[in-house]
Amino acid sequence: MAINIEEAVLAINPDAAFSCSPADNKYEHIVWRDGTSPISKADVEAKMVELEEAKTNAEAQEATDKANANQKLLDLGLSQAEVDAFKK
Repeated sequence: MAINIEEAVLAINPDAAFSCSPADNKYEHIVWRDGTSPISKADVEAKMVELEEAKTNAEAQEATDKANANQKLLDLGLSQAEVDAFKK
């Protein structure tokens, strides 16, 4: 799932008071509330890209870690069936 506007705004300013429909996900529809200083569209979009890259990298690292763990168990002499049983 892609990073949405709300996630990006809160990553920049965790105390931001605003509303924006997650289904809409358009900067132009953000309503800043309670004196929250607006965050520029460029900053929000840059943060969305940054968060998406971090999410992609984390998912890739998780897949690598699982493959490495699987191989280490095989290297210890377990069969693939034993490794698969252990993962359940």
